[in-house]
Amino acid sequence: MSISSIRGLLSAYSPVSEFSPDLEKEYQLPLQNDSSSDLESSTEEAKPSRPKTEKADSKVIDGRLVSDAIIGLSDGMTVPFALTAGLSALGDTKVVVFGGMAELIAGAISMGLGGYLGAKSEEESYRATLKETESQTMTDPAGVTDTISDIFAPYDLPPHLVSELTRHLSTSPMLPSFLMNFHHTLQEPSGSRAFICALTIALGYFIGGFIPLLPYFFVGPNDAFIALRWSIATMVVALFLFGYGKTCFVSGWKGSRNVRRGLIGGLQMVLVGGVAAGSAMGLVKGFQLMASSGSDGGEH
Repeated sequence: MSISSIRGLLSAYSPVSEFSPDLEKEYQLPLQNDSSSDLESSTEEAKPSRPKTEKADSKVIDGRLVSDAIIGLSDGMTVPFALTAGLSALGDTKVVVFGGMAELIAGAISMGLGGYLGAKSEEESYRATLKETESQTMTDPAGVTDTISDIFAPYDLPPHLVSELTRHLSTSPMLPSFLMNFHHTLQEPSGSRAFICALTIALGYFIGGFIPLLPYFFVGPNDAFIALRWSIATMVVALFLFGYGKTCFVSGWKGSRNVRRGLIGGLQMVLVGGVAAGSAMGLVKGFQLMASSGSDGGEH
């Protein structure tokens, strides 16, 4: 019996709170003889729905990829925006452009490396857990048997079926994989996971941070405040759309309730970006005043 067979069987049973008596009758009838052949036939009944599930899953975007993109974009749309807004207080467009580009490149590299190291740590954690699980199956079979029974407990499976599944899995070479999937709930990370994570976060950060910097490329060297106004207008729209899309991606796109959540998420992103940019500008202005007052005091 493979892990996919177990997945099909478990998907046919709901947890205790949602258990259906009709579904129990459907699977109890072919299992009265309590034999392994009956067990295999019951798992075959759970398989017809798998092709549709696999076909549907193939169209779903990887959640981890979306999460990495959101991390990169959210940081990229706030930190560089605050920096460029603060540097605009100096009134020199070149300073804003050079400082903004330097921060973008350094920030993208830093965020990408952080994502890479985080993904590598996940891989190492998975391997360590797998090694420990394989060792446990060899040294503590009684404990593993109890663990298997605990996995099936929430599904209210017939006792003889649980006993047969436990007996079969205890001698199966796929037991470590079963425990990793259903006990530790860990999926094996792909070999390219770390690289893709780093690239996604770095690109998200750079793209998100480049948006508020764009207006400064189209104004004169002393028109930083004009570019700042365009940058603020652009970022208000970009932050709102990003916050709206990020929220609705999780909660859903249809329905007045989801739309309201999206609007709140968009306004929150605008508020966060506005506070960050305003704080940066205030600090730069404060430092300028301190420097000018210090120079005036030195002259006197």
